[in-house]
Amino acid sequence: MNLTIFSDEYFMKEALKEAHIAFEKDEVPVGAVVVYNQQIIARGHNLTETLNDVTAHAEMQAFTAASNYTGGKYLKECTLYVTLEPCVMCAGASYWTQIGKIIYGAKDIKRGYTRLKTSILHPTTQVEKGILESDCAQLLQDFFANKRKNN
Repeated sequence: MNLTIFSDEYFMKEALKEAHIAFEKDEVPVGAVVVYNQQIIARGHNLTETLNDVTAHAEMQAFTAASNYTGGKYLKECTLYVTLEPCVMCAGASYWTQIGKIIYGAKDIKRGYTRLKTSILHPTTQVEKGILESDCAQLLQDFFANKRKNN
């Protein structure tokens, strides 16, 4: 069996593709993918405006899709790649999924879960941060600069 090993950068670029889709929809450009055994099993991007639902964050969309794919609510063997540090709501949801690992790009200094407590995550969840951080941050900066310019 020849299994190709993809890098964290590869999967974060896939999450960035989702963020770009959100950007084009005039959603806050955050994207996420869930990976199991080097395969993307779920994708998501922010849909809060489209669905008129404050809980429709990229991570929540990806968790739901991954659970549908696996047929179970736990994602212990999976990795979430997300372009922005999860908020407290998404970090709490990750606790309930028991996600194995979270890898995020840009830090969210205003609403990121690390502002409050890192124990919001499941105790077995590993975290890695800063993968393609500047690319992830730049997309968000461009989005909000356009918003300020157009308002």
